[in-house]
Formats: sequence, C-alpha cells, structure tokens
Amino acid sequence: MVDADSGWDGRAGEARTGRGTRDTGGTWGMRGARAADALPDRRVAAPDSRVALPGRRVAAVSLVALAALATGCEPGTATGAQDAPPPARPTRAAAPSPTAPVTEDAKPRTAPPPSPSASTAAPAPSPDPTTARPAPEPSTAPPPRVLMRTGSESDRVRELQARLRQIGHFGRNPTGYYGSVTADAVRSFQAKRSLPVTGSTDEVTWGRLLAMTRVPKAAELRPPTERPLAAPDERCLKGRVLCISKNSRTLAWMIDGKVVSAMDVRFGSEYTPTREGVFEVFWKSRDHVSTLYDTPMPYALFFSGGQAVHYSADFAANGYGGASHGCVNVRDKKKVAALFGQVRTGDKVVVYW
Repeated sequence: MVDADSGWDGRAGEARTGRGTRDTGGTWGMRGARAADALPDRRVAAPDSRVALPGRRVAAVSLVALAALATGCEPGTATGAQDAPPPARPTRAAAPSPTAPVTEDAKPRTAPPPSPSASTAAPAPSPDPTTARPAPEPSTAPPPRVLMRTGSESDRVRELQARLRQIGHFGRNPTGYYGSVTADAVRSFQAKRSLPVTGSTDEVTWGRLLAMTRVPKAAELRPPTERPLAAPDERCLKGRVLCISKNSRTLAWMIDGKVVSAMDVRFGSEYTPTREGVFEVFWKSRDHVSTLYDTPMPYALFFSGGQAVHYSADFAANGYGGASHGCVNVRDKKKVAALFGQVRTGDKVVVYW
C-alpha cells in the first residue's frame, strides 16, 4: 500500500534503509541518512504511476537536500536533483611543462606589489659592471740603476755630500767616502721625498737631489775641516809642527805659525786614550798594518810608541761614532797622503786640549 501522507512508498523506504522498515513522519531519520551515504548516487525513481504526485515531488527534493548536507557535498540548484549539473570546480592555471625551455616571455610583465616594509626601505645600489676596473698588474719595469752606495769613494760622492748638506741632510764637510753617515743622510732625503728608502743613491734619488740643489763651490767640496780650527797652542807657533787639538778635534800642519793644511781627526777611547804632550815624528810607514790589532794604518806618522797619525777607513765611514786604539785618525785620505809627503822625521807633534 501507498502512504499518501508521506509522499513515499514503503518499498522505496526499505530499499534506502536496507532494513525493511520505514521511518515515520515521511522524513529520513539518522539511520536512513547513514544508509543513503553508503549507497551509490542514483537518480530518485518515480513511483510506478506515470504522473508523480506533488507531495512525492516535494519529498524527493527534501531527501536529496538532506543527503547532500549529510555527505558534505555542495548543494545543487533549485530545479531538482535529477537535472542539477555537477558543481563547477575552480580551475588552476596549467603549470609549464618541465621540459619546456624557460624564456624571457615566461617572466611576469609586471613586478609584484612591494611589501609594506620594502616600500619604506631604500633599494640597495647594485654594482655597475661597466665601471668596474681591473686590478693593476705588477710593474715589470727594472729598478733604477744604483750610482753610489756604501763603500764608494769618488768626487761624485763628495758632491753628493755637499748637496745633501745644502738642504740640511748632511751635518759635516764632504769627505768623498760613502760611509754609514752618508747612507743615513740619503735615507733621510729619500724618506722626506717619498722615495724608496734604501740608503743607496740611484738615478731617481740623484736626479731629485740635482733638481733641488745648486752646483757646490770649491770651498764647499773641500773645506779645510769640518769644524773651525782652535786657537793654536803656543808650542805650535815655531818651526814645523803637527798641531793637534782634542777640543776642536782638528789637526793643523803649521810651519812657523802659518797653517799649511788642516783636517778632521778623532782619538782613542777612554780605555785606550791618545797621549798628550810634545813629541817628535820618529818613523814613517806608508802602508803600515798594525801587528797588535791587525788593521791597516796607511800613511802612518809614529810619534809615541805605537801611536801615530794615519788614515782610517773606519773614521771615513762611521765618523765620530767610533774611536781609535790611541792613534790620531784622519778620514780625508788625500789630505793625509799629502801630509805624509811633507812631514819629515824629527818634526814636532803637539797634542793638547
């Protein structure tokens, strides 16, 4: 029999519930809804009669809506479950094929909107590849040629010393010998002119010095002594005398009170002092070598035991930074050579303060 009040027949209810009973009130209970979830989605068949009653049509629509809510599906349209198309799903843009080459056309034509934090920050400047400069290559130019160095002895060394003295780098008279004092003076000049500080005089250093100084006069190149002569001792005023002052550190070759030549000298240390007093030259030895200290003593004029007036290469190189073993050292080789030729055995020697 057909239940006219519910709008649905009992057989259809049995088929939906799978239990052979129907729910009261013409609507599905929870058990009917769970059974409907388990069954495949089918269209709701009309009853055996050709024309469905209005009550049945309303019940069918209610049944479909309830089943949709129970399964979580999207609701259909209001035209009825039998002619409602499946809900449209949002489509996604197809991803590019992984094998397809990426070209400039694949890049977005418009930049994405900046984030709030990025809009307030200034963009970092990117390096300009066109302004980058390559690293300088090491210079392959040969170093300037060295003209004078420690150990050199010449008139050009004398000129170097005279020119350095003009601008305050050499504090004594020229000697013509390139020793440690001259090397220090050259280093001072090079450092002040931002040149390589070597202590040797190369072409660049010499050229710069020539441009800053004038040609030295004869008196500047060959002055009698580095320091002014002291007033001669009264014992030096008569005869042929080597007048040697420890105070002024000079030697004056005098004949009858007149100075023939003068030169710088140095003396022994406090442990080997040069004797003071009046002596005579008792022996001359041009190429003498000390048997006690095994050192050269050229142009030696002996006046007291092993003490003599002679040329000293160490004095020429190091100046007053050293001392003798008691002898009177002369650093100007040409002057002491000339003195050796003029002094005779028996000439007087006076050493005083």
